[in-house]
Amino acid sequence: MILIVLPDLPAEDRLLAQARQGNQEAIMQIYESYFPPIYNFIRLRVDDQQAAEDLASEVFVKLVSAFRSHTAPRHSLRGWLFRVARNGLHDHYGRARQFTTEVLDEWLPSPGDDDPEIHFMRSLDVERTRHALRMLAPEQQEVLILRFGQMLSLQETADILGKNVGAVKSLQFRAVSTLRQIFGELRLEAENG
Repeated sequence: MILIVLPDLPAEDRLLAQARQGNQEAIMQIYESYFPPIYNFIRLRVDDQQAAEDLASEVFVKLVSAFRSHTAPRHSLRGWLFRVARNGLHDHYGRARQFTTEVLDEWLPSPGDDDPEIHFMRSLDVERTRHALRMLAPEQQEVLILRFGQMLSLQETADILGKNVGAVKSLQFRAVSTLRQIFGELRLEAENG
């Protein structure tokens, strides 16, 4: 399952302040801390692992350039990085790109039991979940991935998406409601056929 624990905000703010002053160790620590979640965020949209690595690397090239030109963010490093990653995806692939099936498997937890029956039932649940997630609008998928996959706050998600918190809450509510409806329909189909 793709789940990255990001640094806490006070530590992030200190790290950002040090990096803005040209501290190379701080810049390296930012890269080491944030490359995995940025890569995973991009990988959810890009089937090609190498292309995802290249796009994630470009985010950090832009960050280093921003530090050199003194245009780096003053706060919300995490939001700045995800926003640059999202903009890079949009520039490269367009806005309506769906999350990839292959990588959705990584986002969903893997079965922990070796019992073949449990594994079979779990694979059905994963397939239903994958199918349900693909039925959501790309923006709803993105909100769920940011909020629950990357564990970002409503404000951070709003900043990344360029929306207000109310709009993110609404997208999240509609996504969860739609998933409930889809799962209800899938459950009825399974019971009846």
